[in-house]
Formats: sequence, C-alpha cells, structure tokens
Amino acid sequence: MTVPAEDTRSLLFERQMAHPPEKVWRALTQSWLIEEWLMKNDFVAEVGHRFTFRATPMPGWSGVVNGEVVTVEAPRLLAYRWGDGSESDSGLVTLVTWTLLPRDGGTLVRMEQSGFRRADEGAHRRMGGGWPRVLERLERVADGVEEV
Repeated sequence: MTVPAEDTRSLLFERQMAHPPEKVWRALTQSWLIEEWLMKNDFVAEVGHRFTFRATPMPGWSGVVNGEVVTVEAPRLLAYRWGDGSESDSGLVTLVTWTLLPRDGGTLVRMEQSGFRRADEGAHRRMGGGWPRVLERLERVADGVEEV
C-alpha cells in the first residue's frame, strides 16, 4: 500500500564534513565501512540490490532492517528503502536519501529519511534522536578512509 506523501513525515539532517565527497561516498557505500558507523550488513551500491542491516534487537524492534537500493549516482546521491525486518515489526518502510554536496573545501552531507506514517511516531522520534550520532560516526569513519 502506498501512503500519500501529505500523510507522511520526514527527518532531515545536515553535517559539514572536512572530506571530499569521494571519501564520504566510500564510507556510505562499502559494506565493511558501513558496519563501522551503522550496522552489520550485506550492502552493495547497485540499484535493485536487496540488503539487510543487523543490530542488537530491542523491545519493539527485531534488530533487522531490510532494504533495497533505489538510486546510485556516485559520488553525490544514494537512496534506499529502509524497512522493518520481520512480520512482528511495525511495517515501517521509509526512504533514506544521502546527498553529498561539495562545499567549503569539504562535503555537506544531507540525510533525509522520508515516509513515516502517523502510526510510525515512535520510530520517527527514535530515528530523529539517533541520526545525529550516526552522522558523527560516519564522519569519524570517513576520517580513516584513504583518498583514491
């Protein structure tokens, strides 16, 4: 079922990083680096690739995120569906979009997670509190990425 856009909410975070877009892109798209800042995964930056993120389960969440890559425009745009991992979860399905903009000798990283339904208020709150810390970890991982 598709939810009309006017019935959904989004989260939007931006962070200026002192790295070129290519370094941030590598941290966003290489599975072993994603594990350092987000979760264990089998991610591949190819449109149509279905992947799984895995973390420690907690009350109300199985610890599994199922996804599918929908946009890859290296090194500036990456988008994937982000959904709950089991039938017992809430049925949450959102779109996570990463936009990398060269700015001030580094990169403005823009992350938007869209498609939260009214029923997803708890997830919207949790994710809203979590993404700033995730972006900090992403920046630390990008610090260690070698220039190509």
